[in-house]
Amino acid sequence: PGTSGLRKKTKEFMSENYLNNFVQAVFDAVIAGGTDVSEGTLVVGGDGRYYNDKAIQTIIKMGVANGVKRFWIGEGGLLSTPAVSATIRERGPVFQKAFGAFILTASHNPGGPEEDFGIKYNTQNGGPAPEYLMQATYANTTSIKSYNICADFPEIDINKVGSTTVVSEDTSSSVVVDVIPATKNHIDLLKTIFDFDAIKALLDRDDFTMTYDSMHGVNGPFAKAAFVDELGQPESVLTNHIPKDDFNGGHADPNLTYAKELVATMGLDKKGNKIDVAGPIPSFGAAADGDGDRNMILGTQFFVTPSDSLAVIVANASCIPFFSSQGGLKAVARSMPTSGAVDLVAKDLNLDFFETPTGWKFFGNLMDSKVIFKGKDYTPFICGEESFGTGSDHVREKDGIWAVLAWLNILAAKNPDASKPLVTVEDIVKQHWAKYGRNYYCRWDFEGVDKVSATAMMDKMRAETAKNTGRTVGSYTIATADDFKYTDPVDGSVAQKQGIRFLMSDGSRIIFRLSGTAGSGATVRMYIEQYEPKNLDMTVSSALEELTSIALSLCDIKTFCGTETPTVIT
Repeated sequence: PGTSGLRKKTKEFMSENYLNNFVQAVFDAVIAGGTDVSEGTLVVGGDGRYYNDKAIQTIIKMGVANGVKRFWIGEGGLLSTPAVSATIRERGPVFQKAFGAFILTASHNPGGPEEDFGIKYNTQNGGPAPEYLMQATYANTTSIKSYNICADFPEIDINKVGSTTVVSEDTSSSVVVDVIPATKNHIDLLKTIFDFDAIKALLDRDDFTMTYDSMHGVNGPFAKAAFVDELGQPESVLTNHIPKDDFNGGHADPNLTYAKELVATMGLDKKGNKIDVAGPIPSFGAAADGDGDRNMILGTQFFVTPSDSLAVIVANASCIPFFSSQGGLKAVARSMPTSGAVDLVAKDLNLDFFETPTGWKFFGNLMDSKVIFKGKDYTPFICGEESFGTGSDHVREKDGIWAVLAWLNILAAKNPDASKPLVTVEDIVKQHWAKYGRNYYCRWDFEGVDKVSATAMMDKMRAETAKNTGRTVGSYTIATADDFKYTDPVDGSVAQKQGIRFLMSDGSRIIFRLSGTAGSGATVRMYIEQYEPKNLDMTVSSALEELTSIALSLCDIKTFCGTETPTVIT
């Protein structure tokens, strides 16, 4: 298992007993951890990728054999990752409360019979399985000899909302499988968080237009429920909103490279540079990934980096009813590779601030500090990652449509008078830079490189951290070179080897990580950051030119992996 589940090629999951063994390993770990699966409900759903439907039937049959008495299945087998979290946390009645969920997704990885499949388990707080549960699951996979399955349990029609009760032959027990509306719990929750009336007023302005690209992932039905059914917009504001099991042959990853249709519509190229476009450009653009937990935000010919997006949302959280009605935001967190833009806002607003390893479960611990661990209450809480993930304590997963609505709520608050010129996405970001300075930032992804070679490269940098500390490279001095280690302030757990950092004396940073989200091979991620308090109008490439050259020299990726050319730049 990786950061919070398992991702492999679809054909490997379809091989004999592969999925079954992993599911049984999870059940064994969950039950050994003290969960009574015969009480409450198991949620099952996914992003609609190839093999999703068959895997759901297998999980139901195995759940029954392991003692599960009630299931909630998303209509059509569809539930976005944040919607699963919302369903676990919000759906009642109390005696049916969900104890956990299987989510069938490989997130932003491609789908189809030749591409990737994935499965993860979320617990009763709605968040990804904690480290101890994943370690127990992995241990179980190394020694599993058999699995439990009720092979004769009838197939469930997951395309029709309704309830099916199956009674045992001796009538001593029964199992209930409820196929539930996929979008309801999540959309109902979002309506309590944001000012939908203000957002609708913004969307109805003659000088405001938007487009939302779901990239043929699971987000499409949720976007339709929010923007068409609730906010009264024409369906034409949505693109690629019909889920397809191979994401229409695309790569449902919302960045400048893969969301190329949206990026071109917004008047940009894959490097974020302006291009000529025939016809008007929308005021606001957004994209979602395969399982609906990631987001990309754009204005007219203007790309908002995920790090800047997080900082802007935090700085303007008082515009959002969820935060203002609870007395304001209390704490913020970012993953270590994410830029320090939000750090400056947290300091200015006197908020508790945390830098965590990559992985949403670390944010979840902070959100649950009081409720589960009897510690300090850090909620209301906002958090985010540079990998296009943003969210709050309303659920325990990143939430793509939440981020889109947050931006629209902020835009609505900045534009209360429709008779005045529109305050744009670009205006808001540049006003933010004028106050806090600008963190020039980019991430280079080297996808599909040899894992052994990439690991050797990381090991070499790790071994040389002491030697590199204090070293002068170009016009920079490496104040600290280290391997990021995190001691969780809530439960005391320690996460090691979370990324190689080169922290420069002027605050600039170079970071390297091996990603845990690839279905095959390895992905090396290289992060470059330079803070400028006054010089705000440089191109990112020119601002980071020297640091990028230094980073390539420090890692020597050309020697180890055979290339210095990234697959994706964001």
